[in-house]
Amino acid sequence: MKKVTVVGAGKYGSMTALRVAEYDLVDSVVMTDIVDGLPQGLALDMNQSRYVENFSSKIIGTNDYEDTADSDVVVITAGLPRKPGMTRMDLLEVNANIVSDVTKNILNYSKSPIIIVVTNPLDQMTTLVSQVSGLPKNKVIGQAGVLDSSRFAYFISEKLNVNMNEIEALTLGSHGETMVPVPSQCRVAGKPLNELLSNDEISELVQKTSDGGAEIVGLLKTGSAYFAPSSAAATMVKSIVSDSNEVMPACSWVDGEFGINDVFLGVPTKLGSNGVTEVVEIDLEESELNALKGASEAVKAKVEELNSILSQ
Repeated sequence: MKKVTVVGAGKYGSMTALRVAEYDLVDSVVMTDIVDGLPQGLALDMNQSRYVENFSSKIIGTNDYEDTADSDVVVITAGLPRKPGMTRMDLLEVNANIVSDVTKNILNYSKSPIIIVVTNPLDQMTTLVSQVSGLPKNKVIGQAGVLDSSRFAYFISEKLNVNMNEIEALTLGSHGETMVPVPSQCRVAGKPLNELLSNDEISELVQKTSDGGAEIVGLLKTGSAYFAPSSAAATMVKSIVSDSNEVMPACSWVDGEFGINDVFLGVPTKLGSNGVTEVVEIDLEESELNALKGASEAVKAKVEELNSILSQ
């Protein structure tokens, strides 16, 4: 059996820990946080649901990184959430410091874990974890596309009033302003999306998807989304732990695929027991491929900004 650590016991982190535990694929899920008593109390509550929900994975709450030792997979959720009016990039400097410290602490006790990053701004934080950890590129992955694709699917289902399980949706690119929903790969009951909706209607859904997280932040006033994001992170953990090699959109290292090089970017990714097994190239329309290349350049520019901040 395996061990998964979730760093951060806020709503996102705690819900991710619970969802992973409920899959019942690992021996233990460790949830660590700097707030004394928070992860311990949440873990106690979660463990008391194991009988009712019928899962055996044990949840451990701790403030000590030593308890994360020998983790197979680590999910980093630690960081400040967005507030209304705040962009993901506003979080750059403060979360860079948090994520750097977390990565160093994890590597003190786990030699070569697979790390899934969910802290925003996502693409830059994934790059940062790779730089700080020195792990092979296949062992550092960012979570974005699974969440954004799920949001896209929701808006499609609402627009067409169809059952969610009849929809195939896909978004690539960065997790933010240069997100690239891919209508050409979307199906509803097997039919291409562009046979059911006009280009203007699809563009409207694409914009709603891009704004999906900000809309929730605005409604909540304090805090940000965590139900859908935790589902997305947990399903990535599931694919890795079970070695299913499921293909899903994830922020992975791209080195030649799609004509793009040297950047962490949202692309179709096979996830297995060694992390990224393969970046899967799919047929994209010219406009979609151009948007993906544009997203890669935007991410590279933001990584340069991050590196300039860190070098000061």
